Amino acid sequence: MLPDGLAADRPARSDRAYVTLVTNADYARGARALVRSIVLSGTSADICVLHTDVADRDLIPLRALGARCVRCDLLPTTAAFNASHARDALHGRAAFTKGEKPPFHTPLDNFAKLRLWQLDYARVVFIDADALVLQNVDKLFDYPQFCAAPNVYESLADFHRMNSGVFTARPDRATFADMLAQLDVPGAFWRRTDQTFLQHYFPDWHGLPVFMNMLQYVWFAMPELWRWQDIRILHFQYEKPWQDHAKADRLRPLIELWQAHAGDGRVPDSRTLQDPA
Repeated sequence: MLPDGLAADRPARSDRAYVTLVTNADYARGARALVRSIVLSGTSADICVLHTDVADRDLIPLRALGARCVRCDLLPTTAAFNASHARDALHGRAAFTKGEKPPFHTPLDNFAKLRLWQLDYARVVFIDADALVLQNVDKLFDYPQFCAAPNVYESLADFHRMNSGVFTARPDRATFADMLAQLDVPGAFWRRTDQTFLQHYFPDWHGLPVFMNMLQYVWFAMPELWRWQDIRILHFQYEKPWQDHAKADRLRPLIELWQAHAGDGRVPDSRTLQDPA
């Protein structure tokens, strides 16, 4: 049974689940492509969409693909915490200088991701809604908590930081309670919201290969690292593939792959695509 603050539209179908988070209509649009990509990977695990107060019309396409939708409240954080992590306050204090966050990016909502530790699954693989699964990654369920790939997209200098777009977890309500106790403390400021907090909470995080969370900027910033044959999960950090944005032409092959997953037609085998020159 789920605790107060969570409400599911159906029971779990497995003790293992891919989980994503949807906080508005734009991320629901992204999640539709993600969920379809997971289904096409041939997984036997459940697919769970944690969502905040999102219109039902935006969730219907996810349910149609077999996803379990679990409504969740935002975390019960204090007014001071909420103010310091509001979009304008956070971007003013810790501006994103490497790329542009879209207007629908709501940093405070990111912390709702922690509610996956309250879910009724034994093992979870979390994947951000702006990602695609290109090859089956069910083996990640056998990885320990907490595994994540490094936040590499510009240089190897970022190898020491993790990216929370993909990680392995073991839901546990005691862990969730302990997280809340450490999250909202006087003066707390988590520069990159859930990502900074999770690296603090799991300082000995286990590293996944970058191919398990390949960040889109690698395509043009570190092309020597890009091999379609090896990439399991593609993550559209910063600008989203359903937006018009300044880097769209440079990322065109990746955007076209996302568009194929977002539709209903044939999806190309990513392993046959041409690597960057």
